Amino acid sequence: MTKQEYLRASWSGDQSPADGWMGRSSAAARAIPMVDAQLDSRDLFAAGRLITIAHGDQTYQLRLTAQNKLILTK
Repeated sequence: MTKQEYLRASWSGDQSPADGWMGRSSAAARAIPMVDAQLDSRDLFAAGRLITIAHGDQTYQLRLTAQNKLILTK
């Protein structure tokens, strides 16, 4: 399965995110509660200070700084 196929499948709900985009199981897969289309950053950064976000063909990194600010980089 290609990354694009995984993203389409996970966007449409056809595949579990825990399967990983290459069909691999991921120990880091977890559910994060969403209330009124809002996520709590404490839930996002519970496992570390860096999150990688796949958006289409692009990859971004969301980083939590020492000053408790968020930085999004491509």
